[in-house]
Amino acid sequence: MKHYTQQLLSADELTHHVEACALNNRESQKIIYSSFYGYAMAICDRYVSTQDDAIEILNDGFLKIFKEIHHYKPAYADVVSSFKGWLRKIMVYTAIDHFRKYHKHQLVASLDEVVYHVPTAADDAINKLSYDEIIRAVQDLSPGYRTVFNLFVIEGLSHEEIAGNLGISTGTSKSNLSKARKQLQKILFKQNETSIAKNAV
Repeated sequence: MKHYTQQLLSADELTHHVEACALNNRESQKIIYSSFYGYAMAICDRYVSTQDDAIEILNDGFLKIFKEIHHYKPAYADVVSSFKGWLRKIMVYTAIDHFRKYHKHQLVASLDEVVYHVPTAADDAINKLSYDEIIRAVQDLSPGYRTVFNLFVIEGLSHEEIAGNLGISTGTSKSNLSKARKQLQKILFKQNETSIAKNAV
């Protein structure tokens, strides 16, 4: 697997490469890809449990970006943040497409067996975990729960928007979010117990 070092582009450099990408300039496409690889991968990672799936979403997302980049116009004065917001939206919707293709049946299936009673200490456990540990726990959620959780909690979509994007009812979206939170608490509580056990040795 290739690793890309984050290149920080200035607003002028980004504008130049976006314009060049609109003309299918391969070198500028490579620069945009490598510059935003880490940012895009962090988004894709949250929606899947394997690196291969994350890379598939990321590459599909960049294909869409380069296909649509001639339509792109900065939404506000901060050129880099505006482009990142546009890229983020495309990566999220590409992740939704990936979910609908491979996992949609898991949203409507009865998954009650994965909901467990979680001790109240789970809240303390969550507070002690790092962002990376929480993201890893989100990756361990069932695909249906993970997608709804990400869209609602991290992307800020409403249940109506999630339902429209995933082709489900708002009730299913709400139910999956509730179950996702319970499942996540259980995973985080286990992680915290494991961490305490290791430190005690």
